[in-house]
Amino acid sequence: MDKILVLDFGGQYNQLIARRVRSEKVFAEIKNYDAITVEEIAAAGYSGIIFTGGPNSVYDPASPHFDPKVLTLGIPVLGICYGHQLMAYMAGGMIVPSESGSEYGKTTVFMKNCPLFEDIPTESVSWMSHTDYVSVLPEGFTAVAHSAKCPCAAMANEKQKLYGVQFHPEVTHTVYGQRVLHNFLFKVCGCTESWRMEDFAEVSVARWKKELAGKKVLLALSGGVDSSVAAVLLNKAIGQDLVCVFVDHGLLRKDEGDYVENLFKGKYGINLIRVNAEERFLSKLAGVTEPEQKRKIIGEEFIRVFEDTAKTLGDVTVLAQGTIYPDVIESGKGASATIKSHHNVGGLPERMKFESIAEPLRDLFKDEVREIGLKLGLPKEMVFRQPFPGPGLAVRVIGEITKEKLDILREADAIFREEMEKAHCDRIANQYFAVITDLRSVGVMGDFRTYGYTVALRSVTTDDFMTAEWTRLPYEVLEAASSRITNEVKGITRVVYDITSKPPATVEWE
Repeated sequence: MDKILVLDFGGQYNQLIARRVRSEKVFAEIKNYDAITVEEIAAAGYSGIIFTGGPNSVYDPASPHFDPKVLTLGIPVLGICYGHQLMAYMAGGMIVPSESGSEYGKTTVFMKNCPLFEDIPTESVSWMSHTDYVSVLPEGFTAVAHSAKCPCAAMANEKQKLYGVQFHPEVTHTVYGQRVLHNFLFKVCGCTESWRMEDFAEVSVARWKKELAGKKVLLALSGGVDSSVAAVLLNKAIGQDLVCVFVDHGLLRKDEGDYVENLFKGKYGINLIRVNAEERFLSKLAGVTEPEQKRKIIGEEFIRVFEDTAKTLGDVTVLAQGTIYPDVIESGKGASATIKSHHNVGGLPERMKFESIAEPLRDLFKDEVREIGLKLGLPKEMVFRQPFPGPGLAVRVIGEITKEKLDILREADAIFREEMEKAHCDRIANQYFAVITDLRSVGVMGDFRTYGYTVALRSVTTDDFMTAEWTRLPYEVLEAASSRITNEVKGITRVVYDITSKPPATVEWE
């Protein structure tokens, strides 16, 4: 089986690169730049190597570097952004700050004919994110692309099969980015399609069956796609040694608690304990308005509830979670910056009373999790269910969280989802929901003045949740949702639609 090494230099998109490679049915694994040697790379049988981006300058003494011998192994290498600059630096080139200014966002790039750009137009839009650029090419390299501010947007040493691109081919904003990666894998590295998602499922079941043998495992089951797939996977691996705990913290969508309990207890026969903890959570959150503090409180309280429940179950030593990669990267694990803490990553308290944590989906993106769910036999209606954050509606209530605001939001959110499904817009949007803001405004009902909350509707289209575009919904859908919400939900006087993409915003409001 062909395999690609993604050598991580601290970029936000390291796992996304691996995801794009795996989508071409070629296996990819990520190694930290300081966790593998040149000798180990040479012995591992990699078909190619990809250097990731990173936030540093190659001339910064604290920036991550690597042994230049990696370029002489005869293994094809593709450097991306910082990885492109590092390759040039390692090979004897020069990198300098751009005199004409940084390039961030969508940029027109002009490409020359070479194996990396085969079947790609000579002019296309790519995603740039840099201040430095390669000013002097290393010996044996030629510039094969440029932009208005970057004379070397890509370079190539075709004889040694070494390539670098200043732009990010792994993000969807780069129009022909996937084709660039495809060309590197098949035209340069000579890979074949030899890896399937079924392989991951089979290997994961076998791995966790071995690692968790004889241990009692407590799984945090929210009923969302991620934790549900994790539950079925671990149930296949360890059966009755898995106990799923569903915490009804009062932050769920309308009728969510009953749905989850009936599905997993009734249909799948999985050990499930439902803990009704609404009062416990809301009392802890009373008066709290800062988003990170909300997440930390919820993460802490989740674990305390699990610990309390574990005491009643006997010898439970392992906590399992449905953590996926976007959770990890946004929580700032490794060298990347923290965007926001997730309850099952950055929100975990330091002193836990479990011996270890099992996260079988930690290296997967949402679309991969769904694919695994189908392979494991989960029904489509569960696999393609709307994503729901671990902290629940807490991240969709701006300002202080109260039961009144939660009840209002539940009804508004249910109406919006009903209208989306009725108009079949659920087929074009990957996530959609309502947010209750802390803003009140004047309204009028009949001849009476009202003063209620403003609700924001949010819908995004994405394939990886690392970047997302706001969904261009038909006005008729927005009108129907707004009319129903203001007429049917007491306490709301105004409805707005969020038209911000990610970045600069995140999908959730908090």
